[in-house]
Amino acid sequence: MEPIYAALIGLCGGLASGLFGVGGGIVMVPAFVLLLGRDIKTAIGVSLTVIVPAACIGVFQHHRFGHVDWRLTAAVVPLALVGSFGGAWLAKVLPAATLGRLFGGFLILVGVYLLWRKT
Repeated sequence: MEPIYAALIGLCGGLASGLFGVGGGIVMVPAFVLLLGRDIKTAIGVSLTVIVPAACIGVFQHHRFGHVDWRLTAAVVPLALVGSFGGAWLAKVLPAATLGRLFGGFLILVGVYLLWRKT
């Protein structure tokens, strides 16, 4: 049953990635923890690994549709790489319970913002 759940998690994560620009953290990490019983650190590692090829496909498609601002991308990438390195280090040193609470709080804040913001 696990391979079926894993495949469905991949489908949902990929769909969310292409549709909303998210998928690894917001869809896959909770699903790996809740449905597959993985610890949060493994869920994060697998999610990041899976999202790389999915994101590449999404970038290709959004570029084709004219939705990529390459100048903005070039400005964001350098410090995003630094931040990713730092975030991975923090995930290593933080206890799993603390990491889970931080992640849950982050999801709540993002959800509340998206629900109440004015477009």
